Amino acid sequence: MESRKEHWEKVYRTTAAEKRSWTQTTPQTSLDFIHSVDLPKSASIIDIGSGDSMLVDHLLDEGFTNITALDISETALQRTKERLGKRSSHVEWIISDILNFQPSTSYDLWHDRATFHFLTTTEEVDRYLSIARAAIKEYLLIGTFSDKGPKRCSGLSVHQYSEEMLQQEVARDFEKIRCITDDHRTPFGTLQNFLFCSFKKR
Repeated sequence: MESRKEHWEKVYRTTAAEKRSWTQTTPQTSLDFIHSVDLPKSASIIDIGSGDSMLVDHLLDEGFTNITALDISETALQRTKERLGKRSSHVEWIISDILNFQPSTSYDLWHDRATFHFLTTTEEVDRYLSIARAAIKEYLLIGTFSDKGPKRCSGLSVHQYSEEMLQQEVARDFEKIRCITDDHRTPFGTLQNFLFCSFKKR
């Protein structure tokens, strides 16, 4: 059976960005949520499941100086490094399955757009939240497929979330700031309904 890492390495090696449903030129919803918590430019931000997302580029453009990008796919992160060129030296790059991540520092903001919903067992969710709880100093920002979103993505099953369900998962350690639903238009014109929520550590 293909491992999780093998799956994502294959996806990024064989599928162009414009053929991947999650591709965004400007990750505006994520940026809006990051702006809403009014962090200083020196704040430590980690992007979970960063892939070859443009979020890192935009954060650098805005003057953030303490950015970490984590992804299971070395191929994806290498693409982002190549795109950034010399600016890639201003980012910390971590190749890891999120469930195996052992943070050596803590982060003011943990951003995750579309990793959490690939965790489909209680054990995986508990493991993720245990890691996040230990690593987050202030803010958790999660974007997942909503209960009106897709049931599968990239050939894998996902867990859909309502606002109440997501809030319940993290309630032990995090207090909700706000949630919205957002229609992401894929590069090939379909719509995917996302739930985005920000939380503050208790």
